[in-house]
Order: sequence, then structure tokens, then C-alpha cells
Amino acid sequence: MSLDDKVDGMKDKVTGKAKEVEGKATGDKTREAQGKAEGFLGKAKEKLGDAKDAVKDAAEDLKSKINK
Repeated sequence: MSLDDKVDGMKDKVTGKAKEVEGKATGDKTREAQGKAEGFLGKAKEKLGDAKDAVKDAAEDLKSKINK
């Protein structure tokens, strides 16, 4: 599941950057802001994926310690 978050995050970062650059090139401040916002959302999704991985790893470590 966290891989999906990371892939979605990467997609949002790329499309956000494209919108940001398009906005800068055309002078469209709204489009530029939309791109920046989408890029931040992408970063947040990637961080969510990392956090899920960390929790899963910690749970597996704890489980292995309990089962010893």
C-alpha cells in the first residue's frame, strides 16, 4: 500500500512541477500556485508512504522479538 502512496506522490510532484513551470512561462500565477500546491501534496504522499513503511517495519520487529 505504501508503494501506491509513493507512486501517487511522485506523479503529483511531476505534474505539479509541470504546471508550475507552465504558469511561470505564461505568467499565470494561479496555474503556478496550483502546480506548487500539487507538488507539496506529492511530497506529503511520499512521506506518508515512508511513515507506513516505518510503522510496518517496527511492527514486524516487535512481532519477531515477542515470538522468540
